[in-house]
Amino acid sequence: MDDTQILKQIEKLVEEERDLRDQTESELGDERRARLESLEVALDQCWDLLRQRRARRAAGLNPDEARVRDEKTVEGYTA
Repeated sequence: MDDTQILKQIEKLVEEERDLRDQTESELGDERRARLESLEVALDQCWDLLRQRRARRAAGLNPDEARVRDEKTVEGYTA
């Protein structure tokens, strides 16, 4: 997946996340709430992958060797 594809995936995920967040809490059932949580993880993974690719490119390394990291890793980062 190249940078453009990752950015398109991010846009798609953000749009779905926005749609879910626009619903009131009472409209969000357990299934939708779970979907929202999975979207958040997928977005974090996409952003992490994009950052990895950019960092590898800046370091003169092959960006295609960047890999999606697991949920535990990307959710464990601190701001």
